[in-house]
Amino acid sequence: MKEIELKLKGEIKRLTNHTFKFDERVKDGWFSAVYFLKTRDIVNKYLQDNVVTMQFFQRSNAVLCGTDEVIALIKTFADNPDELEIYSLKDGDKITPFETVLTITGKYQTFGYLEGIIDGILSRRTSVATNVYNVVKAASASGKQKQVIFMGDRDDHFTTQAGDGYAAHIGGATAKATHAMNEWWGKQGMGTMPHALIQLFNGDLVAATKAYQETFPEDELIALVDYNNDAIADSLKLARIFGDDLKGVRVDTSRTLIDQYFLRNQHLLGTFDPRGVNAELIFALRKALDDEGFNHVKIVVSGGFNESRILEFEEAGVPVDTYGIGSSLLKVNIGFTGDNVLINGEHAAKAGRRYRPNPRLEKVE
Repeated sequence: MKEIELKLKGEIKRLTNHTFKFDERVKDGWFSAVYFLKTRDIVNKYLQDNVVTMQFFQRSNAVLCGTDEVIALIKTFADNPDELEIYSLKDGDKITPFETVLTITGKYQTFGYLEGIIDGILSRRTSVATNVYNVVKAASASGKQKQVIFMGDRDDHFTTQAGDGYAAHIGGATAKATHAMNEWWGKQGMGTMPHALIQLFNGDLVAATKAYQETFPEDELIALVDYNNDAIADSLKLARIFGDDLKGVRVDTSRTLIDQYFLRNQHLLGTFDPRGVNAELIFALRKALDDEGFNHVKIVVSGGFNESRILEFEEAGVPVDTYGIGSSLLKVNIGFTGDNVLINGEHAAKAGRRYRPNPRLEKVE
């Protein structure tokens, strides 16, 4: 656990305005709720000199993400942003329910219309970072730190990839599926072969793997072995042919299928759900590889994994080396709220809300 936290904090760096590609229509209020735009017009007409403090919080134990993006947004689109006083926690900070993570002090009409956009940025980024963090923690529940690959490219609109990839990075994922997911810190995506490659070789896994090796000789050779729904037999076939060059196999069996291994060994059935990537299949795969001396071949699993399923695997000691995860990490389950809590330095907030100063906040220059 401490190792994860140290790694998490050690890799974080502040992003700048140049990192982000904002839509210029933000300035026109195109993405702001209309009532914020109307409020700006009214304040401009009647209350131009009022100075407010807006604070932001959420209601969970979480890993904060999105603060750099929010600060860049404010610096880009607020009127006279240098006149604003901003205090913020950092991306990667652990936060608690109702803890203030950001305050902005200045004339409402210069930045208030950005409130909803700020909430949205913090909500999505923090949700993804926290989801990933919890999965990384679960994947290391057995005491051995295991790799988590962020594979969220097919589970949401492609325009979210850069920010989601950064949030996954903050959460502790060490590999991401696309270049866009790595864009904000200048790295590249990683991946080996999809089912489509094997299909294009008419289901010939050996031919597809050989073509991959010859085309990308510098890559670690990790083969996808569930195409024929016979993961153990195909893994052994590849290991016998490629030997030490085969670094790993990935099992991605559909939850609707039962691997051929169990159909050949029906006496094993009856005590567990044999569909998809299950613990018994992975135990059998590890044993089969080890029995033939292929201890070096690592096992990657993917397909429907989430925090609870990974915990089940880890608590049972299932010999997985890497988890590939997508859709469960993209659920937005943390919502932020922005409130005006001070007017001209005096307490003023709606019932049930109050100014919550936080000594952990740092002034943003």
